Amino acid sequence: MPFKILKSTQRMIYFCAGWGFLILAVIGIFLPLLPTTPFLLLTAYFFARSSQRWHNWLLQQPHLGPVILDWQRHGIIRLRVKVLATALMVPLVTISLLKETIPLYARILAGLVCLGVLIFIWSRPQVRK
Repeated sequence: MPFKILKSTQRMIYFCAGWGFLILAVIGIFLPLLPTTPFLLLTAYFFARSSQRWHNWLLQQPHLGPVILDWQRHGIIRLRVKVLATALMVPLVTISLLKETIPLYARILAGLVCLGVLIFIWSRPQVRK
């Protein structure tokens, strides 16, 4: 009996975490320093362990599902996704870097985070081996 309660509680925590990461991923679409893809991958991870229904829903989304499956199955990021991520991040971060009202440390941090994310994205394979 205690094991069943523990398992049920764990599934509920994973389900809530999945929704929390999905919300962060959606916010990340609009905020350049909040990465969308890692939050989507975490959403898939937690939904897979808590709700097969919501995990299937996520994977069946026409724009999100293929990206998640590519990463889960092959560890790849398609060229189109890399270009889109770069095309969205670079201009938005550049604008924030040029604003003198933003403290220097914040601009440096934003630039470093952007650079780190771009290095990670472009260092991943884009086709199956």
